[in-house]
Amino acid sequence: MKIGMQTWGSHGDIRPFLALAEGLQAAGHRVTLYITCFDNESYAKVVSANGVNIQLVASPVMDVAEGERIAQLVYETRDPMKQVATILETGFEPAEDEMFIAAQQLCQDNDLLIGHFFMHPLQIAAEKAQKPYVSIVLANVVVPTAYSNPLGINALGRWGHQLIWWLTQWGVHRAIQRFPNRLRRQIGLPPISNVMRDVWISKALTLQAISPQFCPSQPDWPASVKVCGFLDTPNLSIEGTLPDHLSDFLQQGPAPVYMTFGSWMPRDISLQTATLELMTQAARQAGCRAIIQSPTPAQCGFVSDAQIFYISAAPHHLIFPHCLAVVHHGGAGTTQATTLAGKPSIVVAHISEQEYWAREMQQIGIAGPYTKRRQLTVRKLAQQIRYVVERPDMATTAADVAAAMKKENGVAEAVKLIDQFIANN
Repeated sequence: MKIGMQTWGSHGDIRPFLALAEGLQAAGHRVTLYITCFDNESYAKVVSANGVNIQLVASPVMDVAEGERIAQLVYETRDPMKQVATILETGFEPAEDEMFIAAQQLCQDNDLLIGHFFMHPLQIAAEKAQKPYVSIVLANVVVPTAYSNPLGINALGRWGHQLIWWLTQWGVHRAIQRFPNRLRRQIGLPPISNVMRDVWISKALTLQAISPQFCPSQPDWPASVKVCGFLDTPNLSIEGTLPDHLSDFLQQGPAPVYMTFGSWMPRDISLQTATLELMTQAARQAGCRAIIQSPTPAQCGFVSDAQIFYISAAPHHLIFPHCLAVVHHGGAGTTQATTLAGKPSIVVAHISEQEYWAREMQQIGIAGPYTKRRQLTVRKLAQQIRYVVERPDMATTAADVAAAMKKENGVAEAVKLIDQFIANN
């Protein structure tokens, strides 16, 4: 079947779609993947191993300076709904019309459409073209259930969970309904009344692309919602390789703590320097060796020594297994990559979705209490590091969760579920 896919976001939003596209192409489908990356154009260099037609749309959405301004604005915003609205206003809306044109072309050229759950242009175009649409959900805070809630609050039982979900859906719709409804008006479709229910969740097929270790299937979910697992992929060329001198560093002392904020790490030299200084001093206060990932550490004046190794990029699945623990921002991809490596997490959350992942890891027993980025200090980060590395039981739990996770194959399961959907429709 001819399948059109579309995603938007940072590396953590794009990597799973590259993995699924390759899996579908290898299974005999003809796949076209449109990518909109809001902070760089590196994906233009990605070459598909199986012949997927990969195209960039409106990438990058913003330049470095604008990206830094927006990141600062987002993680200083306390209201989660305002955070979502700000991300869409600044990182999505400037590319929305171009993505919508691309989505309509995908619908014209393909029989089945698969989109990132945020990708309302593709959902709307598919609805207008009367083509089947599959939603890929990358966080377990989208599909309501009476057995849990996105805030992690356990008060009032099932009734309380349902109330929190209702308030969440109401708040999300109120904050961002203007984006999909604008496009719907353009092509003569009626407005929607619930963004999460009508856009983020597909009534045809919604795949929760999250490991069952974090996202077990719930008994009250619709039959169209399936958990496929983490959509992992072998190392991409843009993720770099392990430099030879890193092997020397690893052999020269105890296992280090890896430190990365992923796409939330500033690229602006002054902001990057301040963040690197904070991480460096926290590692020294915690008394641990560390590998610190940053876009351009040398330009910021940081030079590796026996305790701290600075690196601009590294494939997580190759380096994380050699580390003691991982300091990260709590993004879905980094969270699952850390867990798959069997390492405990130390989370510095920048946005509310990352706080959710941090709570999930703490509940499972593979992370300590998290800190919000706007509250982070050298002392707090050093305390977080010591809390985790001084608890060997946390490392044991992380290894056990990783062993279960390694038995999963998210891409193969997703391909199977999509093939079943095709066969039944």
